Amino acid sequence: MRCSFAGPARSTVNRCRMSEAGDAALLREESTSQRASFLELFLDLVFVFALTRVSQRLITDFTSEQRILLPEAGQTLLLFLALWIVWTTTVWATSRLDPEAPQVQVVVILTLIGSMVMAVALPEGFGDRALVFAGAYVATQVGRSMYFLVATHRQGDKAVSLRIIFWAGVSGVPWIVGGLLADEPLRGLLWTVAVVLDLSALALGWPTPRLGRSWFGGELLSAEHLAERYQQFLIIALGESIFVLGLTFSSSDFTVDQATAFGLGLLTTVLLWRIYFHRAGRVLPLAITSARNPGRLGVATAFTHLTMIAGIVLTGVGYELSIAHPLGHGDPAWLFAILGGPILFLTGRTPFEFQVFGRISPSRVAGILVLAAPIPALLHAPPLAASGTAAGVLVGVAVLDALRSRGRSPESPAPPI
Repeated sequence: MRCSFAGPARSTVNRCRMSEAGDAALLREESTSQRASFLELFLDLVFVFALTRVSQRLITDFTSEQRILLPEAGQTLLLFLALWIVWTTTVWATSRLDPEAPQVQVVVILTLIGSMVMAVALPEGFGDRALVFAGAYVATQVGRSMYFLVATHRQGDKAVSLRIIFWAGVSGVPWIVGGLLADEPLRGLLWTVAVVLDLSALALGWPTPRLGRSWFGGELLSAEHLAERYQQFLIIALGESIFVLGLTFSSSDFTVDQATAFGLGLLTTVLLWRIYFHRAGRVLPLAITSARNPGRLGVATAFTHLTMIAGIVLTGVGYELSIAHPLGHGDPAWLFAILGGPILFLTGRTPFEFQVFGRISPSRVAGILVLAAPIPALLHAPPLAASGTAAGVLVGVAVLDALRSRGRSPESPAPPI
């Protein structure tokens, strides 16, 4: 299969010369709408629910009296990463294939069912429902690729599906074995290996014996659709944090200190939205389209979005802790959520700026350092103090962004990839 990137920078599609005419029947065309389909938005509702389960697990991790925080938070991270892998691989498929094709719609529906089972099992995903979670994950990854391979057996190249099936089968072994074991530390080790395998396969293009690897940039790819889906998932994460914020405050006593924590949380959410979309997040579609290798840039931005979204979810957990105990004796570990969430968000946003513009914004690096500096002084301070610190630093980052862009022409993307 010989592929090339052609057309003006504003084009949203990478063109490819297919080895068989049948391939074109399933691939996106320029005339196809680049917006997310209603079925894809329907799928996103499952992930809205899934993120609420992730947040609830983290809240339990931070507030349980018998917790061992790092191992338990690590378990929640593994479950979150499994959901992210399912969502990301679905996005790549729908950015490459015609969303109106019946075979593609069935794949999305199978993903929806499998993801819902995973989300329902997630609260006990490392306990009694470990096998349910692992089985749903492996069945989703393998099953939808197997279905697509069979459903399109008369329509050209099958290498992509075969590569994904191969890697899903390899990682499926530690997933299933871990689900069968009663030993949670060993399960965690096996599932860590499985997640590393899955993420590495995605990043490297699923290199497979005799089949090589598959860079999606070499096939029909809608940059506008791919970028929009990343943006939508980040908005989903912000929406989930607002859900946690509103639910926690509505269940509180509406005291002045709780209202202050609520206001700081709402301000923080708005600032996270602003900092993400300030230029780089807004021009992501054009950046992917104009990149020398759109596929590799798409994979790179998948990982930076993963980091930012994890930071947003963790920040939402901080809202729960701050509102529930605004002036109480805070647990030092709570700073991992209240300040660690914004730090993690900026840690993802900093390289994202480089991916889009080929440079790093000093305000984001400064924000990370300023957020981390007062941690020793805040270890025994009330949670409200940490929340105020986080909001104040993010205000500073947003103001520096505004000052830097004032009076200047909008900067065009200059991706280094």
